[in-house]
Amino acid sequence: MEPLEGRVLDGNAIGGMLMSVFGTDMTTSTGTCAHCGRISQVAEMAVYQPGLGTVVRCRGCEGVLMVFVQIREVTCVDLQGLA
Repeated sequence: MEPLEGRVLDGNAIGGMLMSVFGTDMTTSTGTCAHCGRISQVAEMAVYQPGLGTVVRCRGCEGVLMVFVQIREVTCVDLQGLA
C-alpha cells in the first residue's frame, strides 16, 4: 500500500465536488485552521482521497479541516476543523 504522503493532492482536486455541494467555486475561498490558525485558500489545502471519502488537511499542522463522505448518493460534509 502506498503511504498517505504519496497521495496528497491540492484543493483543486475537489473543485467539482465543492461546486456540487455549495453551488459555487470554493477553491479560491479562504479558510482558517481551527487547530493552528493558519489561513489559506481551499486550493492550497492538502487533500487525501483514500477511497472511503475525502479528507482535507491543513498544510501547516496537518489538522483535519474538512471531511466529505458519500452515503446513499448524498454527500455529507464535516467542517469542524475550520474556525
